Amino acid sequence: MLFLVERRTVAGRAALTVRGELDLATAPQLEQAADEAFAGPGAELVVDLTHTTFLDSSGARALLGVTRKAQAAGVRLYVLAPRSNGPVRLTIDLLGLGAYVPLVSAPGEIPAGVAGRDAGT
Repeated sequence: MLFLVERRTVAGRAALTVRGELDLATAPQLEQAADEAFAGPGAELVVDLTHTTFLDSSGARALLGVTRKAQAAGVRLYVLAPRSNGPVRLTIDLLGLGAYVPLVSAPGEIPAGVAGRDAGT
């Protein structure tokens, strides 16, 4: 399947939507897209794994790296991984990634933004 990282918006925030398999071959593309996002304006970023069809340990390592870079850049990061996405959640849960990555299962779990601008999401 084709791999793609798209810039979009999720819950009113800048987002990187990952489509396809996030693995050894494609993880660098996510890291590069995140680096570019951190270089621009914005205090929040969502990495949306809703349409990700597979996640291996290299993809998990990339998510850890993105999390560290977000912290260093002062960016609030949210990794959206719906429970309905079994292949991705299996890897996340087996590795205990939720203890290290700011994981949410639905856009509504992302806290409201400044002055409630995202109320109702």
